[in-house]
Amino acid sequence: MDRFFNPPEARAPRMAALARLPVFFALDGKRVVLAGAGGGAAWKAELLSAAGAAVDVFAPDPSDEIVEATSQAQRPIKLYRRPVDAADLAGAALAIGSFANDDEAAQFAALARQMGVPVNVIDKPAHCDFAFGAIINRSPLVVGISTDGAAPAVAQALRSWFETLLPQGFARWAKAARRWRAHVLAVALSPSEQRRFWQSFTARALAQPNRPPAELDIEMLLSDARELDGKGKGSVVLVGAGPGDPELLTLRAVRVLQSADVILFDDLVAPAILDFARREARKVLVDRTGHGPSCRQDTNLMIKLAREGKQVVRVKGGDAIILSRTGEEVDACRSADIPIEVVPGISAAQGAAARLLCR
Repeated sequence: MDRFFNPPEARAPRMAALARLPVFFALDGKRVVLAGAGGGAAWKAELLSAAGAAVDVFAPDPSDEIVEATSQAQRPIKLYRRPVDAADLAGAALAIGSFANDDEAAQFAALARQMGVPVNVIDKPAHCDFAFGAIINRSPLVVGISTDGAAPAVAQALRSWFETLLPQGFARWAKAARRWRAHVLAVALSPSEQRRFWQSFTARALAQPNRPPAELDIEMLLSDARELDGKGKGSVVLVGAGPGDPELLTLRAVRVLQSADVILFDDLVAPAILDFARREARKVLVDRTGHGPSCRQDTNLMIKLAREGKQVVRVKGGDAIILSRTGEEVDACRSADIPIEVVPGISAAQGAAARLLCR
């Protein structure tokens, strides 16, 4: 019996290869050097200033756009009408170059690296330590998109798409999240309550992005999070994973997987299904033998974990509703006073029929 209460946990899926590591630099009050006055320099100066950097621009012959940027930026930008040298790069957080000439670009990149400063040369990827992506600004929520230079048009198209998904008013909710975080931590919510609070917060922000958040919102969200969690009691959700294609999961199934503390699954569930879960969630492989004892042991484990306050998701292949043992599991959880929900999925028969129909 101990084997079923302490079953082996599945290893979290490994991260696939990344063309770029997405990072976000904290530049508030830090010095950034921008050298040259080629195309894009003025925009980069404004961008860096908007991120809070103290920008020093070195350009012997600055363009009108650069001069205008230094006078209209959110924070002061210093303009030096001379070439950059090594001393200028000492202590800089970043170095940005804007040179039409490839030799000048290479010299600047080498100088920055010599001084230990990460460097980007605009439109010269061979001389860059990092890249700027397409940006969606709902600060403090900032989204960056990169295709590693392979398809800039795709990045811009995705940026336009995300712009429509995140209205400008969403920035107010992002600021409220930053303002309320300390209070949410101070009221000592359980981990599941905290997760529910932020899930409800996000749903409300997306549903009403243009309404300014009010202090009443945080009190309602805190109250809802506590009520949903009851007296520390967990819950069980039975999820139908469909015929194995992760794209055939229902939206409800995806949301449930993303909120789970523990996921119980059998070897009929495709590994790609588990990719929707939080990385912090425990993923436990349970036996599927086709005999009664296995069902009872799986059910006992679900109830044990739920009584510990865990949000348990049992993932099954096909449609959870039409599986014969679902009724047994629902009855067992109700008898144990454990909240239970069933999220149906596409049955294997439906999936096969749909494929045959289109052949």
